[in-house]
Amino acid sequence: MPFSQLMFQQKLLEFIEVCNDGYAILSADDKMLGCNQAFCDIFYQDQRTIQDISFDDLMRLSYREGKGVRFEADSIEDWLAQAQQKRRQNPFRLFEVDLTDGRWFLMSEQILPSGEMLIQAKEITKQKVLEHQLYSKVESLSELALTDELTKVANRRCFVDSVEAELARCQRSDKPAALLLLDLDFFKSVNDTYGHQAGDEVLKATANRIKKALREYDIFGRIGGEEFAVFLSETDPSTALHVAERVRVILADYPIKAGVAELCVTTSIGIALTHGESNFEELYLQADSALYMAKRNGRNRAELFALLAEE
Repeated sequence: MPFSQLMFQQKLLEFIEVCNDGYAILSADDKMLGCNQAFCDIFYQDQRTIQDISFDDLMRLSYREGKGVRFEADSIEDWLAQAQQKRRQNPFRLFEVDLTDGRWFLMSEQILPSGEMLIQAKEITKQKVLEHQLYSKVESLSELALTDELTKVANRRCFVDSVEAELARCQRSDKPAALLLLDLDFFKSVNDTYGHQAGDEVLKATANRIKKALREYDIFGRIGGEEFAVFLSETDPSTALHVAERVRVILADYPIKAGVAELCVTTSIGIALTHGESNFEELYLQADSALYMAKRNGRNRAELFALLAEE
């Protein structure tokens, strides 16, 4: 017995009714002609409730009851105005919708030349959860790649990249800047006397204190070992010296608890100032030279490379 077109249509309707995907057909004037129960479940309604309802009124019902589509607008009328700018602009449209119950659906709208619209809703909640997990892992890996694991400040790579970008900006706008290079005094003796765990506590406390002494937009990182660096954009020599002194005092005047011990930790600071087309390597070498001078002159002090060059 041949499978007639009528039988095909009947079977198709049976499959649609038991399908997990939602299906709905709207008239050319946007009224519900029919839908399966899976589509109704998206809005927590039954087929009788939404029969002949307009698209706008279905959305208003969902908004009023707080079930179904998650609306990101100040009012339902604002949301409908935005939706109507996108709907029926093309014969086919594909988009994602999240619901108030946490589910996600991939929605498609197919429009016939006569104006009727077929809507299909396929649940993609599992895919969205996996997508979110993957995105979180990528973010975590990116953070690990750019952050010093111990102190949670920028690592050398991140610090250098950030400084080079900011240095170029300062040079384009002809603004001064400064690089501070900090090295903890006699840090090796902390590790030798109290152990590496105590040394780690000192490094973490040092990083936290330095951050508190800086402006929000200053660039701060751990360069390696007990060495830290700070880049101060749009900063003149007197301000750079003032910041360096503030950092020095906040470390020297307050002991750091490391286990049962309270350790007095000081730092020597070398300061280099931008001039002309300075690049990071030049600034680093100049700051390192000034740092060496601070160590040689007794430690627990800051030296300015520009002043060294004038002496």
